[in-house]
Amino acid sequence: MSELFSSESLSIKEMVRIGVEEFIPFNKVLGLKLDSMEPMIVSFEMRPELVGNPGLAVLHGGVISAVIDATGGIAIIHHLLTRDDGLSFDEKRKQFLRVGTIDLRVDYLKPGRGNKFFTTAQLLKTGRNIMVVRMELHNEDELLIAAGTGSYIVR
Repeated sequence: MSELFSSESLSIKEMVRIGVEEFIPFNKVLGLKLDSMEPMIVSFEMRPELVGNPGLAVLHGGVISAVIDATGGIAIIHHLLTRDDGLSFDEKRKQFLRVGTIDLRVDYLKPGRGNKFFTTAQLLKTGRNIMVVRMELHNEDELLIAAGTGSYIVR
């Protein structure tokens, strides 16, 4: 699927959207959608497959962690594609395809109740090889459900 990113004719927004919604198979399973790039907002809707405790009908903790992690990676990809670093499009594309999580901490603050959820991301450190991102997960009532910090390798 890397051919999706082989053309400079795609806008940055379209490349990021493809990365969120189509390129990574697990993001498709989660149903992630790119709502905004500045600020970075990714959303998904509650579905029975995402429930961790059927008696409580709340999001599975692994889903929360995965969505927080994915949103951090998406924020980094957007940053890589938009920063003025003198790299060619092909070099940026290669960076995009090599981003990886090296550390992730998630704090579960409230049960994951809701019909629609939103994750936001804020870059804390944008180094040459390591980037750090702060993410939050809210429901449609703006209740903070979880927060996370991730470190990502950028080679």
